[in-house]
Amino acid sequence: MPDPDRPRSVTLLVDGTAQSHVDLDDPTHLEFEYVRRIAHVLDLLAPPGVPLRVLHLGGGAWTLPRYVAATRPGSAQRVAELDGALADLVARRLPADDPGIEVVVGDARAVLARTAGPLDVVVLDVFAGPRTPAHLTTREFVADVARVLAPDGVLVANVADGASPTGALPFARTQFAAAATAFGRLAAVATPAVWHGRRFGNVVLLASRAELPLADLARRTAGDPFPARVFDAAELAALATVAPTDRTATPSPMPPSGSFGRP
Repeated sequence: MPDPDRPRSVTLLVDGTAQSHVDLDDPTHLEFEYVRRIAHVLDLLAPPGVPLRVLHLGGGAWTLPRYVAATRPGSAQRVAELDGALADLVARRLPADDPGIEVVVGDARAVLARTAGPLDVVVLDVFAGPRTPAHLTTREFVADVARVLAPDGVLVANVADGASPTGALPFARTQFAAAATAFGRLAAVATPAVWHGRRFGNVVLLASRAELPLADLARRTAGDPFPARVFDAAELAALATVAPTDRTATPSPMPPSGSFGRP
């Protein structure tokens, strides 16, 4: 769908759910709040302009790979996208010229298993329709992410959640627990409304074996058009429940109507 406010900008919808927004004239313009928060993390992981080694699990319209290519020329990036027809559509209608972006058609976890590393970042942003598949939510999956990351590498995951009869963020709590099985440093970025379960939305989860740039990240996210807070490891540990395994995991919850462009 074309963006009426920005020439050469489009929103990609899959089964009625908004998946990506791309500005072909300005790849540094990031329309979605959670994508901007992930970009803040990427900006802070190395000095400006220094290339990164990035695996993007979930392709969409390649919004973040385009951003990294524009802000860190020479970065080596691999994009895993399950839907081959979608990858072909994006390549044809919304081409990215950077030779450092390699698009691989395949299941995200299978692509991860074939990746040797070391990588600076793994970005997890996979949705089958509006839900993250169960096999990308488990402690075994997180262990394989840890395998490919450099000692100071970072997992950045987009976790969609809200409220339930049992309290706020029931799914995100399991993801905090899963990340903690492989990484000693955790943090999350979210608006207070999402964090406390007052609305369904995105929680950006960070996990690493090295110190995370939380003070700088807090300043950046607080200055966004829709300000967010950075929650530290202690706050996540207080909420974490049981880490799912490959035998027990379920997909992320179905967003309510009106979330993420759903009718």
